[in-house]
Amino acid sequence: MSFRWVYTEPAQEESVRQLKTQLGVPGEIARLLSLRDIHTFEHARAFFRPGVEQLYDPFLMKDMEQASTRLSNAIRDSEKVLVYGDYDVDGTTATSSLILFLRKFGVDADYYIPHRFKEGYGINPEGVKYAVEMGADLIVSVDCGITAVDEAKLAREKGIDLIICDHHTVGDELPDCVAVLDPKRPDCNYPYDGLSGAGVGFKLIQATISKLGLQPEMAYQYLDLVAISIASDIVPIIDENRIMMRKGLKMINENSRPGIRALLEQIRAEGEITTTTIVFSIGPRINAAGRMGDATVAVELMISDDQKDANRYASELESINRRRRDTDTRTMEEAMEMIERQYNLDELSSMVLHDPDWHLGVIGIVASRLVDTYYRPTIMLSSVEGKVKGSARSIKGFNIYDALKRCEDLLEQFGGHEFAAGLTMEKSNVEEFRRRIDEIACVKLSESDFKPELEIDSRIDLSHVDRRFWKLLSQFEPFGPGNLRPIFVSEGVEIYGVPTIVGNGHLKMKIRQNGSSVFDAIGFNMHDHLPFIRDAKGERIDIAYVIEENYWKNERTLQLRLKDIHVQN
Repeated sequence: MSFRWVYTEPAQEESVRQLKTQLGVPGEIARLLSLRDIHTFEHARAFFRPGVEQLYDPFLMKDMEQASTRLSNAIRDSEKVLVYGDYDVDGTTATSSLILFLRKFGVDADYYIPHRFKEGYGINPEGVKYAVEMGADLIVSVDCGITAVDEAKLAREKGIDLIICDHHTVGDELPDCVAVLDPKRPDCNYPYDGLSGAGVGFKLIQATISKLGLQPEMAYQYLDLVAISIASDIVPIIDENRIMMRKGLKMINENSRPGIRALLEQIRAEGEITTTTIVFSIGPRINAAGRMGDATVAVELMISDDQKDANRYASELESINRRRRDTDTRTMEEAMEMIERQYNLDELSSMVLHDPDWHLGVIGIVASRLVDTYYRPTIMLSSVEGKVKGSARSIKGFNIYDALKRCEDLLEQFGGHEFAAGLTMEKSNVEEFRRRIDEIACVKLSESDFKPELEIDSRIDLSHVDRRFWKLLSQFEPFGPGNLRPIFVSEGVEIYGVPTIVGNGHLKMKIRQNGSSVFDAIGFNMHDHLPFIRDAKGERIDIAYVIEENYWKNERTLQLRLKDIHVQN
């Protein structure tokens, strides 16, 4: 897939010049800072040196006083506490953090993760029933609960207090309980509303430690789990998240807990563990348990203090993840075959695919891959207990949540945001839903919308890419939403030697520009670019890429990871 290259422009060119002079950095580095709304020396210093002392006071969050008082009393009085979490990475890391924290004080704490297919998302009556059976005095929900109005009433009727820690959008009515912690509450003045679910749980831990009169540093031991949640839940890695992410990655690299160490051994991780390692290796394995049904093993892995037990849980997760990948692959192949057999993409602006046998836990992943492949809004549907349920993914310029809202007369339930959503409907409504979604997409999207954009941070000459430049660039880490890895363009690049295909369809070649050093360049899944590169017959090319450090056999080298290639005319 080829992209339209869109060049960003810094808001303040004057700040680029000032930062270049004051910091003594190359212009490209100063430009990257300006693009991140960093325009002063002081702001740049805080960006490059984020520390836990910059974290906000947890008591700035609405209801934190009530929540921390209630939880600290539960600890002092040795009450029974149930931690109720979601089945994804954010929910399981949040659950693990709270369980570890409470058990550290000898609290009789248990956890409840709903089964993805039998119970679905959020607090449900079965979970409240479990709390009653264990004799819980208090339920603390993490990464869920903001819409649990009825369940909060049920808990109150059963004589159980409830604290909600969530980060999702607030509904029309807040649950009636001891405290509702959610920085997205309209009446909450917390300085940053982009926390993950585990991040909100961490703020509760911070406040409770303060209530207990203990040193604030005691809370930081859970930031490795918070970092995994931040990276995996695709929340912005800016502001407070960036501080926690940086500290958490440092912990994982220097002294990882048994469960994380066991996962790293499973993936045979080499070199520094980064956000990318979490997103593509650690997170999917933790997530696999919940996607395939029961997330309990993920929590057991993360709370384990015995390396042998942790190794066993990691091995089990690896096995589950292999099954998940196999299911992914099979579903992707079936979906592509369905598209080729039944759809004319020249006439369609969206894709709604339905197979009653598709696994509900993987259709969201497959929908994302279909969007990457065909660049169309895509909705994958499966059938569960007589209902059709699905996952929707979209492209820039098409708000899939708004589109579903315009079809709400056909839906029993739906929710989500601009680029991703979930839905439930009767089977009899599928065809009309398919027709209407495509009608909405046809009106909303123009032909140019079907060619994805690639946002370029800066043009750069390859002669500027050296170890000093890399050292400065690496200080922008951790990368993620809100602070994406910079994409550079180098024009008139010469291919050195013969390009080839390695691995599973990856383009590999050596390049140089205007007498620069020769760089290794690799384009994952870019095998389709090889024919026109060879047809160029020695002509120069323009490349879009990110710079990264390759670690192989104890040797570190800089390489360019290609994002797109344009052959010069």
